[in-house]
Amino acid sequence: MTVEPNEGKDIKGQFREYITNNFVLPAGGLTDEASLLEEGVLDSTGVLNVVMFIEETFGIEVKDEELVPDNLDSIDKLVAFVEKKTGRAA
Repeated sequence: MTVEPNEGKDIKGQFREYITNNFVLPAGGLTDEASLLEEGVLDSTGVLNVVMFIEETFGIEVKDEELVPDNLDSIDKLVAFVEKKTGRAA
């Protein structure tokens, strides 16, 4: 089921809720610019789960060449990636 980003929460809010509910966060919490890989929040399986979340929630396809840290390594980078792919601002 695809949920429009404007329903209820903004893009950043949707990512923050998904990551908080599905992954173990560092003891001190997680800032929007913190590296999800370096903080140990995401591993390779986690990245695939986030990609599935992006595709299902925002109705966009994430191509293999887009599976890079510049697109997926922080909440801020995830938001920017979705905004670029959908042409929407948070």
